[in-house]
Amino acid sequence: MSLCISVLALLATFYQLYLQRIHNEKSLKPLGQVDLGDQKKRLYIHIQNNGLGPMMIDKLTFTKQGYHYSAISDCLNLDPKSYWHILLSDTVKKVILPNTHLVVFEKNIENYSQEEIEPIRKQLVCIGLKVDYRDIYDNTFTLERNLEWFARHKTDRENQHSAQFQG
Repeated sequence: MSLCISVLALLATFYQLYLQRIHNEKSLKPLGQVDLGDQKKRLYIHIQNNGLGPMMIDKLTFTKQGYHYSAISDCLNLDPKSYWHILLSDTVKKVILPNTHLVVFEKNIENYSQEEIEPIRKQLVCIGLKVDYRDIYDNTFTLERNLEWFARHKTDRENQHSAQFQG
């Protein structure tokens, strides 16, 4: 009888360890989000970690017209020195701590006119972003977002023009 109780106690201990491991994995899970911003002073694309564990970025993939690129600078017709951007490679990885973000693209537009800002928005609209990342337990996650949100400032005249071609 005492042997049976000892075996049951041992099994219960292993089950508790299993449950604790599952709890730890869930509580240290990163929750990635792609944030887009279009403010008076800047246009930006950030990867935000809203989880409680670190987010280890393995790869950023930008898609434009069916082609895949590892850098946003390959997708834009802007001087790369005129905006902030990140470059990742197999040897250069980034870690986003909880409640922080990684700047993927950021351009200061404080002194730009609407006519100068609109071509930048139009270039961003055509791009898709895919983020491959891991948690500390090597679980892999993928996050995808297209950047069509930057087209929300279309004028009524542009909307009527595009509706004519669709209808």
